[in-house]
Amino acid sequence: MKWAVRVERLTKDYVMDGETVHALRDVSFDVPEGDFLSIMGASGSGKSTLLNLLGCLDRPTAGQILLGDDDISRLDDNRLSEIRASRIGFIFQSYNLIPQLTVLENIEVPLHYQRRLDSRARRQSVELAEMVGLADRLKHRPTQLSGGQQQRVAIARSLINDPYYILADEPTGNLDSHTTEEILLLLEELNHQGKTIVMVTHEPEVGDRSNRIIRLRDGEISSDKRLREVAESL
Repeated sequence: MKWAVRVERLTKDYVMDGETVHALRDVSFDVPEGDFLSIMGASGSGKSTLLNLLGCLDRPTAGQILLGDDDISRLDDNRLSEIRASRIGFIFQSYNLIPQLTVLENIEVPLHYQRRLDSRARRQSVELAEMVGLADRLKHRPTQLSGGQQQRVAIARSLINDPYYILADEPTGNLDSHTTEEILLLLEELNHQGKTIVMVTHEPEVGDRSNRIIRLRDGEISSDKRLREVAESL
């Protein structure tokens, strides 16, 4: 089995007001390619810290994060920026779209960091917009879109570089129940196509839509439960 990412004995400590806070303690798990994993836990359990580490937004105090042949926990800032732009897709609760850009331009944002804006990339961006149901919104700006449509833009943007995995941070947190269902169906379809998704959520009904749930408590894995087998890509 191939792995999208492997985490080995991950530890993250912070010093706050002279006190050491143990955000993560010796956490280990593997994410196979094509998995749909939810990370759950109460506030302060370590799930946001883990997401930041998997997204190359922070470095661990100890342990390894293996992405392909790279131990990303040991790379410098420039290399981490390259990894974020080329190998990881991000979906945020607040969408994180650029208000001045159109739908198509927002989808293309990761390409700017790789200087890969050409006619082929533009065609790919249009195809992704069509795939998430926004073919008639290419020239709209975020303020002209509903919350669900903005999240669809964010999902398309997360796919533009064919990432090793997609990190979704509370992707339905700002959406009503009907729109939440639409976004979850879209994520399930992407997973069925072979995309690897790691999602942080505090909502049990959202976590239950994934293949597997890891629960954190006080910086440690309290349970790791597989709900269904990894989907085979079409």
